[in-house]
Amino acid sequence: VQLQASGGGLVQAGASLKLSCAISGGAFNSYAVGWFRQVPGAEREFVSAISRSGGTTHYADSVKGRFTSSRSSEDDTAYLQMNRLQPEDTAVYFCAARSAKFFGDTYTPLRHSEYDYWGQGTLVTVSS
Repeated sequence: VQLQASGGGLVQAGASLKLSCAISGGAFNSYAVGWFRQVPGAEREFVSAISRSGGTTHYADSVKGRFTSSRSSEDDTAYLQMNRLQPEDTAVYFCAARSAKFFGDTYTPLRHSEYDYWGQGTLVTVSS
């Protein structure tokens, strides 16, 4: 299973970005997808997770109300819409996938250790 994250960039505070995570080599609808971010010297931080059906999502408190996870089986891609970006959102963003075969349609892992497959990361920089 391969994950390709894209969509990062340099924006000003208050702007929006939409990250994409294209998944190939596996059955897209069998995977829960998570988003994490990391800054140098810090632990990888949970941002959001979406279940394989797309019907269940979870968000970190720091992004709740600003970020939205979605997914499309038409192009086997998960998305993270990020609105009202702030300088503290600056980080490398990673997408990850975990099979939900044994966990059901609402499975949304919150810990990075639960994920089996990772994308390469995409840098988001928010200037003040």
